[in-house]
Amino acid sequence: MTPQKEQSGESCRRRSEEEDEGKANPALPQAQPSFDAPDGGWGWVVLVATILVLALTLAFPSCMGIFYTDLQTEFDASNSETSWVPSIMIAVLHAGGPLCSVLVERFGCRATVMLGGVLSGMGMAASSFTTSIIGLYITAGVITGLGFCFSFQPAVTILGHYFVRRRAFANALSSTGTALGLATLPFLGHYLHSELGWRGSFLVLGAVLLNSCVCGAVMRPVVPRLPRGPSKRAAAARETVVKERARTMLKSLATSFRRHMAFDLFCSNHRFCVFSVAITWMMLGFVVPLIFLVPYATDHGMDQSQAALLLSVMGFINIFVRPPVGLLFSLPWFKGRHVYVFSVALLLNGLSDSICCIAPTFSVLLVYVLCYGLTMSVVGSLVFTVLMDIVDMRRFPAALGLLSIMESVTLLIGPPLAGSLVDRTGVYTYVFLACSMTVASSALFLLVSFYCLDRRDGAQKEVLPALETPHDPVPKYQYIHVSMEGKDDHASIETERVTSV
Repeated sequence: MTPQKEQSGESCRRRSEEEDEGKANPALPQAQPSFDAPDGGWGWVVLVATILVLALTLAFPSCMGIFYTDLQTEFDASNSETSWVPSIMIAVLHAGGPLCSVLVERFGCRATVMLGGVLSGMGMAASSFTTSIIGLYITAGVITGLGFCFSFQPAVTILGHYFVRRRAFANALSSTGTALGLATLPFLGHYLHSELGWRGSFLVLGAVLLNSCVCGAVMRPVVPRLPRGPSKRAAAARETVVKERARTMLKSLATSFRRHMAFDLFCSNHRFCVFSVAITWMMLGFVVPLIFLVPYATDHGMDQSQAALLLSVMGFINIFVRPPVGLLFSLPWFKGRHVYVFSVALLLNGLSDSICCIAPTFSVLLVYVLCYGLTMSVVGSLVFTVLMDIVDMRRFPAALGLLSIMESVTLLIGPPLAGSLVDRTGVYTYVFLACSMTVASSALFLLVSFYCLDRRDGAQKEVLPALETPHDPVPKYQYIHVSMEGKDDHASIETERVTSV
């Protein structure tokens, strides 16, 4: 028998032993068949479900301003205490990313989205029975926010599994989900508030959030699981695995935390460092106007239906502007220039907050939401594109995880700081002025920093060719590695030859 046949026979025996061991031990990773992304078919159903999930999760915290005054009156709370409710909700939505990744790896996107729908629905339903503002922090803030996180991130993840060739188009359409929720949820919240009060509204909204479970049910995995045949050895091994699951879960949490937190990128990649710092500083005042717009309008005598209409107008602007913006900036001319377009849009978005300081009338605030909505569409469409430009796609999930954690800190303290400012001054215009300065300064920091980094990289590219020797473009020696296997069973000859000088 030749060595090749002996090796093939040994490899076959080894594969059969590994297969038997894999069947006996369910803890070992099982081989799964790989399929190409359908780029259509059932993927369109998943796309619609993702749009609905984003409408129910990302846009929901900004609609809490409709119940802002009622919560203050019910619990005799200050502006700072009341604003903790949406801020905790938004912060937990972003900070729960690493835990959500662990659940997705263990149970899949479908089960995680459905779990998020159950948590968010139960959290809002339990909020209708709370008797203190602290209880509202736990139910509406922590539980509902965690449910939003478990629904939002897996929905975006599974969409990338269904679309590869049409991924840009699918992401552009899915981003309209936030705008759809921003356009419809204020109308729904105002109607429920006028008919049922804030407690009844929270109970009904909890039932509405349970629709995320329906959306998650249609998100079937692209790669099906392989069936496992029942056997006595498998049952015995399963009993052993159950005893070690707690230890495995802790190891998985630690491994996932390291994998989804790109601390090395923050130290080595200067562009990612600048971008993450700028975005974290931006979030201190980016979402605050959405929370305080309705209280600001109603505090100056505007009807609540008109104030809710302002948020809906902003949502409709995002619906119609985001898809063409995504297609426009996908043109080749904008490659490498996304960060500058993003910075200019962010600067205009920050400056638009100062429009609210002119007068609290409907016409002035309508001009404000038009300007804010247009610039918000550009910012929302390009934020992930810019991150993909400055970070390798293999490290993108880790970079996004670290950025989400950093954002959650400023998202948590932003609204309470704004509420404290209103409590001390009694004037809402100071909030919008502070948000304008915060967002505009982050845009200028991002713009100037990337301009300096580009200048530095351009100077280095000009210096490097001058250091190379033009008279010796190729090495003097070229080596070719030649392997010669003889027919002898016991030896093989390998030689290295210099073929040119």
